[in-house]
Amino acid sequence: MSNFVIAQGIIVLIGVLVYSLFFRGKRALLPLPPGPKPLPILGNIRDGPPKGMPDFLHWLTFKDKYGPISSITVLGQTIVLIHDKDAAIELLEKKESLKTSGRPSYTFAQMCGYDRYLPQVQYNDDFRLKRKLLHQQIGTKVLASQYTDTQDVEVKRFLLRLLNEPGDLFNHVRAEAAAIILNVTYGYSIESHKPDALVKLIEEVTDHSSEASVPLKQIVDLIPPLRLLPDWFPGTGFKRIARDARAKLDASADVPFDFVKQQMATGTFQESFSSKLLKTLRNDANEIGPDIEDAIKWTAAIMFAGGSDTTVATIIAFVLAMIMNPDVQRKAQEEIDNVVGPDRLPSRADQENLPYVNAIVKESLRYFPVAPMGVPHMATEEVFFRGYRIPSGSYILPAAWWFLHDPETYANPAEFDPERFLEPRNEPDPDAVFGHGRRVCPGRFIAQESLYLTISQTLAAFNIGKAMEGGKPVEVECKHTLGIVDHPAKFQYSIVPRSEKYAELIRRVEVDHPWQSSGEALQGSAILDNFKAEHKA
Repeated sequence: MSNFVIAQGIIVLIGVLVYSLFFRGKRALLPLPPGPKPLPILGNIRDGPPKGMPDFLHWLTFKDKYGPISSITVLGQTIVLIHDKDAAIELLEKKESLKTSGRPSYTFAQMCGYDRYLPQVQYNDDFRLKRKLLHQQIGTKVLASQYTDTQDVEVKRFLLRLLNEPGDLFNHVRAEAAAIILNVTYGYSIESHKPDALVKLIEEVTDHSSEASVPLKQIVDLIPPLRLLPDWFPGTGFKRIARDARAKLDASADVPFDFVKQQMATGTFQESFSSKLLKTLRNDANEIGPDIEDAIKWTAAIMFAGGSDTTVATIIAFVLAMIMNPDVQRKAQEEIDNVVGPDRLPSRADQENLPYVNAIVKESLRYFPVAPMGVPHMATEEVFFRGYRIPSGSYILPAAWWFLHDPETYANPAEFDPERFLEPRNEPDPDAVFGHGRRVCPGRFIAQESLYLTISQTLAAFNIGKAMEGGKPVEVECKHTLGIVDHPAKFQYSIVPRSEKYAELIRRVEVDHPWQSSGEALQGSAILDNFKAEHKA
């Protein structure tokens, strides 16, 4: 080797060292985003949300105290709070997105098995495969539209439940969301006039997975080695809870997926997300490899968890908004009457001619975002951003509620005002509710279609108003629940059909689409059988 080549190598090495020591070193000295002063060792353990206060309202105070990018550190775990939509887009969707598309790894959630759900899978080959499967079936408006007829039937069945039992709105909305997702995903029809055991099981799993995903809520997330303690040790009740949750999670994925395979084997299946993937992904030997089948099963499982919360919370928020804003309801009904007429209910084909109704759908999403602090991202590498250092492993929380209530973006954000999305105002669509970058909700087109059909047909068929007590109207207000997923707190209401003609239109669904429950066709499952016994479903 010549002296010249050696000299070149030495120069390059010196250059790398100089860069590392001076330029990289200077960036490494950048501070964390500002936040409250930490305690020694424990950090900001006292600075989390106080009991009974929604997380997003607590973190909103940090914006005023520390600016649009702030942070806390608890036992060495850094949490970065983003209260600037442009910063969130830059950090999570653009240049730095490859470094910020990870997901926090919660010990308790792993013990429960929720790390198999797509929202908690790290950005790796498994994530890309499951995301690809979703995109193949529902990744565009055109693809999602193949399920519109299924959604339309289930929306009309929701209206029928509401007509027959108007006092049970909250359960009817949950049943509608479950019916749509299970039919789209598995071709499974829920019980018509009684609780469905599979729905109850999946709802319980979904609710628990949301609780398990709240950052640092469980003691074992703060001190992971606690999972190694024996079951008899005081304070390890979380281990029993995790085992029970894991068994139910497995059943919630296995039972409906086995139902699809059983129906396909007998030729009695209904086309669905799962059946289409099982047909199209067979190899040359007409078989499906176990890895692909497992990926399909867990991709299908997340359809319910990911789709039900958004639609349930948004529909309930819509009903609340109609009670509080009767003029909005009247204007929407006038539009429907003029475009659709009194002889049928709105359909997908009417959507482009119902701009005010579409604006109500958008405003319902904006007004009450289902995940007010978004779903946490995680930095998989150290990130230097706007003069701050975000360490590898940091949790990043995009404040979706603030993005959608920032008065610089949305005029009078506390008001429910669909006009904001129409000419001449044209305020931005509430896309932040569906997440950011590589983690944007893949089922958003299915959700938007369900919301349009539900909201338009409910407005056409019913008058929504205040409940009456003692001859006086009961006032309502917008109250939040606790957790990573936010639902409007329950309220009183009145829902009555606009006319007997609309009531007859609703009742026609039983003739046009007779109910056929799939429950009897489910393969036996000890978990499901026990669940039926516990809940007497």
